[in-house]
Parts: sequence; C-alpha cells; structure tokens
Amino acid sequence: MNNSTTRERLVSTTVLVIGTGGSGLRAAIEVAEQGVDVVAVGKRPRSDAHTSLAAGGINAALGTMDPQDSWQQHAADTITESYLLADPRTVEIVTRGAEEGIRDLERYGMGFAREDDGRISQRFFGAHTFRRTAFAGDYTGLEIQRALVDRAEHLEIPILDTVYITRLLVDDSVEGGRIFGAYGFDLVDGTRYLIHADAVILAAGGHTRIWRRTSSRRDENTGDSFRLAVEAGGRLRDPELVQFHPSGIIEPENAAGTLVSEAARGEGGVLRNARGERFMQRYDPARMELSTRDRVALAAYTEIAEGRGTPNGGVWLDVSHLPRETIMTRLPRVYQTMLELQMLDITREPIEIAPTAHYSMGGVWVRPEDHRTDVDGLYAIGEAASGLHGANRLGGNSLIELLVFGRLTGRAAVAHARGLDTQRRSSEAVTRARAEIDELLAADGPENVRALQRAIRDTMTVHAGVVRDEEGLRAGLAELDAIEERMARIGIHPDIAGFQDLAHAFDLRSSALAARATMQAALERRETRGCHNRSDYPETDPALQVNLVWSPTAGIVREPIPPVPAEIAALIRDVDTTGKLVE
Repeated sequence: MNNSTTRERLVSTTVLVIGTGGSGLRAAIEVAEQGVDVVAVGKRPRSDAHTSLAAGGINAALGTMDPQDSWQQHAADTITESYLLADPRTVEIVTRGAEEGIRDLERYGMGFAREDDGRISQRFFGAHTFRRTAFAGDYTGLEIQRALVDRAEHLEIPILDTVYITRLLVDDSVEGGRIFGAYGFDLVDGTRYLIHADAVILAAGGHTRIWRRTSSRRDENTGDSFRLAVEAGGRLRDPELVQFHPSGIIEPENAAGTLVSEAARGEGGVLRNARGERFMQRYDPARMELSTRDRVALAAYTEIAEGRGTPNGGVWLDVSHLPRETIMTRLPRVYQTMLELQMLDITREPIEIAPTAHYSMGGVWVRPEDHRTDVDGLYAIGEAASGLHGANRLGGNSLIELLVFGRLTGRAAVAHARGLDTQRRSSEAVTRARAEIDELLAADGPENVRALQRAIRDTMTVHAGVVRDEEGLRAGLAELDAIEERMARIGIHPDIAGFQDLAHAFDLRSSALAARATMQAALERRETRGCHNRSDYPETDPALQVNLVWSPTAGIVREPIPPVPAEIAALIRDVDTTGKLVE
C-alpha cells in the first residue's frame, strides 16, 4: 500500500475491458459467452455511454429492401467515402461480419423497426448505393446500448461504473512490452484499483472533446484511449482526421456543440447566413442542404470566417417554414432539445448553429485482423481504434463496427490469455502508477485544471478546426508548449464532490497528448482530403494516400495502404445522391 490512509482493491480477471459503451460491452459479452472471466470498467454510468447518443442507424447489407445489395458493395461505398484512406482488410471484416452483428443484437432482444411482413426495415443514409441502414426510431444507439447492458447483466458481468483508469500496466522485460493489467481510482471515494488481467481491451472513445464545440458531453472523449495506449507503448494512426458535424448549437455554453439532427436538413431545413442568403447555392447548388457533412461544415465555416456569420459566430438553420405537424412528428427530439436548452420554438424561430467536432476517424494503431496494438495483450476497439473510416465516415458504420470488432476482439483476447504459459508482472510498473496519483494529489500549484483544458480547446478550435494551414498549426503547437509548461504547476483539490478534480487532471494530460498528435499529423498532411481541409494545400495529393502513424518517440511515419481486393474495387464508383441526405 502506498500510504496508511489510501484503500486499494486488488481485482484479478482474465480479460479487462476499459469503457462500457457499445464496443466495450460487446467485447465483454463475447468473453463471458466463451466462459472466461471478464471485468468492465467505465468512468460514466453504463446506461449513459456515448453510444446512446447515436441516432441514425446501423449498417449491414441485409438486402431486406434492396436484394441486390452485398457486403462487397457496402465495402466499396465505405472505401469511396474514406477518400481511399480506409484499410481494405478492416473494411472487408466489418462489412462481411455486419449481418452477424445484427443477428447478435436480435438475439439480445433489440427491437428494430420492421416492415409489415416482419423484415427489418432499412433506409438510405448518405453515400450508400442501397438502403442498408437498420434503425430503431431516432434512438438506435440508445436501443443498442440497452440491449447490450441487458445481455451483460444477464451474463452477470461485473461492471464498475465509477472507476477511472489512469495507467495501463506493462511488463517491459518482454520485447515490445506485455500488458498485465491496469491501475485507477474510484471517482466517488478515491479507492485505488489494482487490476490484474491477462489481456486488456481499450474501448474508451475518441478525442473530440478537445475542441470548444463538440457533440461529446463534458468529461467524455477527452483522448483517454490515446494517452493510455501511447504511454503503454502503442501508436496513433491518422489523429488529424476528425469529422466535424455541420450543425451544433452555440448556446448555452455548457451545451455548445449539442447536435441538431441531420434529419432537420433532410426534412427540408434551410441554411442561411446573417444576410439571409441561402449560402449552400455557392458550395453545392445541386444538392444544397443535402450535401455531404464535410461540405456543409466547410460551407458554414467559410461563411462565418468571411464575415457573413451571426454575431455569435454561427449560421441559421431554419425549419419554421415546415408544417408544424411535420416538425412534431419527424423532428420531436430537435423540438424538445431546443425548447429545453434555449426556450426556442423551432416552429417559429431559426436555430443558430456552427460546425462541431463529432467523431475521431483516426485512433490507436491496430492490426485489422484482431485489433491488437503494438503491445502484446492490448487491444483497442470502437472510436478508440482506427482503420475503418479514413478521411470521412460513412453514416451508420460506427455502430456496426462496435458489434463486429467487439465480437472478434473478445475472442482474440481470450485466445491470447489461453496461450500464455506464465504472466509476468512488474512491481516497478505498479509503483509508478501509484506514485503518479500520489504526486497529483499532493500538487498544490496555482494553475487550474479546468482553465488549462479550456485553453487547449480554444487552441484546437482556432488553429486545428474545420480549416487548417501551416502558420496556424505551428502557432497552435507553440501555444500547446506553453500550456504544457503551465500543467507542471497545477493544484488538485479533491472535495466533497469526490475525486473529479483528479480525473480532470488525467483528462488534461490525455487532451494535451491528443492535441499534439492531431496538430503534428495535420501539419504533415499537406493536402485537402475529406474532413481534412488545408487552405494552403487545397488539392488532394496522391502521394498522401497513406496513413500517418504518430508516436512521441518516432514522430510521424507514413504507412502504405494495402491494395483493394478486385471484387470490391470493381464496385467503387461515385454514389448517386439525388434526393438523399448525405451523412
């Protein structure tokens, strides 16, 4: 024990899952169904994971509406939308395994929307050749999360809802390092957790909270997965590729970035600048508001940057011309949300919006087959991982990715654990993890953790937002240097509200690492491709059809992308988007 007043619990399990969203729970379920011990830990309640916010749907080429659909066409659409940066092997695994993922959800009791004859309903999502997005109202993610929580509880999987993991435990005597568990603390009472495990699955989300406006909620997606993996010896792939959603609200500040569903544009919503001009005519006159996310976000950003935005730095999304009945039946969540947050009646008034950081398409470097990282016994899945989305995510693909790789990685972790002759542990690694928390709890400097988090978010918003350039990114890195220097002088004050202040200090470390990786990779990607807009390099550079792999020691390495299999390549073409909302 590190001191006489600190309680420490020792937990031993075969597989540890960090993160209790869709991917983490699906992996834990797979391990438990194999008859193997598993523990899942999360820093927020399992019922309130980020997965529950996903509205639109989940993709699989079931062919219930369009029998000519196939996994190969789904793969081709995914690679096209990725601007050719997706790993074809990862794409094939997800699209081939998608139907089984849907069947798993049915087995767990999820209620999909269905046709009169019982077929699962499927609808168009943007940039899909066929209707392949299954759904449950506009609460698909919530229903998936409910089904997974129910299944996990049925299997009696131990889930620790308020444990914050601070460090992965690695035995460095093995070449490349081998995982043997993790260390953390309870957010409520500060109890330490030393968790021994033969395999660890990292499912702790992405890094979109490091921007000022984000669809992620407070204290989630702060880059935890990135820091934990990198400090354990892992690397990051394409951290600069971040999807900005066109329509996040601006006020109130504590809810800035909350999404206004794309359905608002799909139902006929109109975008106008401060002058009242319907500005999408300038950017995509054929598709107007039904254009792709990256195009609409760039258009709104440009209007604001060139001085045609609202006083708050936004644009207007107006649905007030639509029949009230349409709004109440098709956009009930948008109506309710705006009433609650702003006392705004969208049947009468327009909504002030701006682009908002929405999804990390890059993440921890993993092998496509089993999502193993560079560290033996450590895996990463979900938004924490990389490989599927490239430079633009095909709408509805993130939810199916959780199901497919949750299943495969759960099995891989079990196989790894069963294949171990012995499991070496490092007392030095545990001592370092304890000391790291002790030192932070003793920190009594003048700098405020929350203020430094805000400084990182301001830096990323100004210098690494929707549009980037060399000068801005270099300025951003200089600002980050100054912020990191201030981070050495923080003060931590656990109080009656628990140990949130300590958690925020680790969040801050994660955010700083994620910000550095993002800006350095954005500097290296001197081109415009998908979500990544460089005003000083407006063209796509064929030489940069590579993944950028980042580590604090090696910097950035260009990694070639494997060739696309012939049966998929033959189907790659521009997708007709007439009349479809393009996600």
